Amino acid sequence: MQAAFEQAQKDVQGLSRKPGNDILLKLYALYKQGTVGDVTGDRPGGFDFVGGAKYDAWAGLRGLGQEEARREYVNLVETLKTRG
Repeated sequence: MQAAFEQAQKDVQGLSRKPGNDILLKLYALYKQGTVGDVTGDRPGGFDFVGGAKYDAWAGLRGLGQEEARREYVNLVETLKTRG
């Protein structure tokens, strides 16, 4: 699974179309969950809207195992690749 995860990281950079923000947040969250595990620290506040959105997306995966997160990341990238 690790090799497929690493390949998916490369593949996502070469997508012909940039995914929408919701998909980008999902990719970010799955990547972080798959590499680091559960989110730690405080949620960014103030006017850090991007940081807050990233934190929320990652926090939404709390409890998901790293292996499962990698698997979901790979599956999502494969889906995006087939969309062209």
